[in-house]
Amino acid sequence: MENTQQEPLEILYRDEDLIAINKPSGLLVHKSPIDKHETRFALQVLRDQIGQYVYPVHRLDKPTSGVLLFALNREMVTTMSQLFRDNQIDKEYIAIVRGYTQSEGLISHPLKQMLDTKAQKEKGMSKEAQEAQTAFSCLATIELPYPVSRYPVARYSLVKLRPKTGRKHQLRRHMKHIFHPIVGDTKHGRGEHNILFREKFDCHRLLLHAQKMDFVHPVSKKKLSIVAPFDQAFKGLLKKFDWHF
Repeated sequence: MENTQQEPLEILYRDEDLIAINKPSGLLVHKSPIDKHETRFALQVLRDQIGQYVYPVHRLDKPTSGVLLFALNREMVTTMSQLFRDNQIDKEYIAIVRGYTQSEGLISHPLKQMLDTKAQKEKGMSKEAQEAQTAFSCLATIELPYPVSRYPVARYSLVKLRPKTGRKHQLRRHMKHIFHPIVGDTKHGRGEHNILFREKFDCHRLLLHAQKMDFVHPVSKKKLSIVAPFDQAFKGLLKKFDWHF
């Protein structure tokens, strides 16, 4: 099942202003009105772990794993938030998706804002479509001898995704848009493929991992490249499929 055990978070980077962790799949970044039953959050766990308050500057979906960056003071929150808005942060994700994708491409498809709560909807928050772009490249493919739906075999691709914008569920919605949904996505994916991975590979997570984040540190002016290792579930599939990249 998803990794939400009471264990220390893996710290990938830390200095006086910033700290980055490898967020496990299944862990919320902070409290959310759409997951009221959850009692464990990355923000709270990290704060208790390092004995210092931390400030989120971006987010990852609950089922997505990988690099999650926090500021350690309010001034850095403002600075880093502006870098994210100005697209000065380069992010790379790795995903396993249904079907054989093109070797590479750019998905340019506007996405309507997703409203989480009844209160947001009552406030009349805009649901107008916003510009959204995602670059992708295919790293490897595999054909598995399992019938799915009307097909006698199942085909999958390992892809690298680079979001150019930061819309909610952007990567998941964009891959659905080009008919290559991410395996394990219970909201935007295909149930028959999710079931196959649960039954054949005991994999119960969304196969989307924020592997790398690159940016110029606003204080030191040095280029940082923060990389998050895969968890055991994701790593096991890469090994089983003999995927090296």
